[in-house]
Amino acid sequence: MTGFDDRQKGFETKYKHDEELKFKVNARRNKLLGEWAGKQLGFVGDELAAYAKTVVMSDFDKPGDDDVVQKVVADLKSKGVSEGVIRAEMEKLLAVAKDQIMKQGS
Repeated sequence: MTGFDDRQKGFETKYKHDEELKFKVNARRNKLLGEWAGKQLGFVGDELAAYAKTVVMSDFDKPGDDDVVQKVVADLKSKGVSEGVIRAEMEKLLAVAKDQIMKQGS
């Protein structure tokens, strides 16, 4: 193998690792968002965990975060929670999720 091949393989490996990490962080953020939203809806225990799972699963509908936002906005509409509040919470929880995943990997 040449130096170029080694470097290319290294870049491919790093890209794969970065994408896996991004997926894990987004999934964790969505779970945390689901727990936050579920609490707004008055869910506890198994009901809260089940709701959080539906939020995580909603991210597989289409690329990006809009599917998650749309689900949570629709669910919290009756509580008067705006899309802006939900997006701000997502941003805050992204940092929490990154921290949790990074500590988990240690």
